[in-house]
Amino acid sequence: MRAPGVVHHGTRRRRAAYRRVVWSGAEVLVTVGVVLLLLVVHQLWWTNRQAQHGAERKVQALEREWGTPTPGAAPDASTADGASAGTGKTGGGRTGDGETDAGAAGQSSSSGGSSGQVRPRWSQAYAVLSIPRLSLRVPVAEGVSKADVLNKGYVGHYKGTQQPGQAGNFALAGHRNTHGEPFRYLPRLRRGDTITVETRTAVYTYTVDRTLPQTSPRDGGVIRPVPRSTVRPAYGYSRPGYYITLTTCTPDYTSRYRMAVWGKLTAMRPR
Repeated sequence: MRAPGVVHHGTRRRRAAYRRVVWSGAEVLVTVGVVLLLLVVHQLWWTNRQAQHGAERKVQALEREWGTPTPGAAPDASTADGASAGTGKTGGGRTGDGETDAGAAGQSSSSGGSSGQVRPRWSQAYAVLSIPRLSLRVPVAEGVSKADVLNKGYVGHYKGTQQPGQAGNFALAGHRNTHGEPFRYLPRLRRGDTITVETRTAVYTYTVDRTLPQTSPRDGGVIRPVPRSTVRPAYGYSRPGYYITLTTCTPDYTSRYRMAVWGKLTAMRPR
């Protein structure tokens, strides 16, 4: 008859130590998982909630600061591409493909309402961007600093590009994901959609014209005065005009590439 096995104290201690290691490892894994989950919640929910509320408050503050438009104010009949404000009828100064020629650009620049604009301070919110298709209404601030502009849920104006209504390219950047993600649905824009930029003195209406789905983050051609991709030269323009450029990261949740949406100024009226 076989004698019962004897468990030595050393074996018990090894088993207990093994259980402690396994338990400690499981606790570490659970803790790491919880921390990662909290980080995801913070990035995808809390930063959006915080930035969106802050951006909404800034829009309201700008509107209070500007006051309501003067009742009965007549719209300005001059626009960048010769369009009559509110009618969409075009006049002279346009080429066959709808681009404003250099002569028309120079005439409108001297008579447009943007000449009296004051240069905004760095990171100052000074305009409101509205895109009806995206149900978007967001502040525009000077510069594209993440900490001071983009992470607040604002849209940033590229330094060195033109201001609203001026001849050239009014170029903007915004987050696609997190921190308010104002440009989350930018790919939904289609040719003919309207983009409105409001300042203290005027309201400018741009019409979406072209989209560059993907390019390099270093493709500076998309924000030049005459925007044209240096990476994909088939996308862009060849003549001076009154342009707006909206840029953001693509695809979702990455910053590997950039996309750009271009529009042209089609109407302007004083506030």
